[in-house]
Amino acid sequence: MQKSESFRLSALLSVSGGLQDAYTYNMRGEVFANAQTGNVVLMSQSFMSGNWMVGLDYLFPLLSFAAGIFLAARIESSFKTLQKIHWRQIVLIIEIILLGIVGFLPGTHDLLANVLVSFACAMQVQTFRKVHGFGYASTMCIGNLRSAVESMSQYLKTKDKATLYKSLHFFGIILIFAIGAGIGGVLSLKLGYSTIWISSAILLVVTVMMVRE
Repeated sequence: MQKSESFRLSALLSVSGGLQDAYTYNMRGEVFANAQTGNVVLMSQSFMSGNWMVGLDYLFPLLSFAAGIFLAARIESSFKTLQKIHWRQIVLIIEIILLGIVGFLPGTHDLLANVLVSFACAMQVQTFRKVHGFGYASTMCIGNLRSAVESMSQYLKTKDKATLYKSLHFFGIILIFAIGAGIGGVLSLKLGYSTIWISSAILLVVTVMMVRE
């Protein structure tokens, strides 16, 4: 198993993902950095209500998310064979820098902040997609919840410990994401815009952990 698929590393990414979502919602105009479904709903509602400028606040992070996935995929295809640095570390370094910049942006630049966070989040989603071999998302819960409940249902029917093991992994990731969101929500109200730097610090730890890989 690769280091990037370990539960400890996935847990740190989930804490960071939860913190980012709480941060942008509380501090950057109630926009979701990670949950793009929410942005699509709010964007469509705003456009159909004639609030075009408000709709753009949700559209640009959505487009930025798509661009982040594209760049991460390109980095993987271009640098996957590097020996001295893992391509995933390149993605993490970019993400750390972007989130670091966000912490310096004032409230008058919320749109830019949301665009940068969404871009960084998308790169993380594209880059880290497995925990112990199970497909998961470190920055959102709906897919993880579906997999957790499905696996638990299978376990109750078959008593196969492997499905229980899988289910507990997903429930654990969801719980850790919620903890990260709670921490981000509380601290963002106390520390303000610089709260996002906590996410950068967590990702720096993940980068160091991946040296072994």
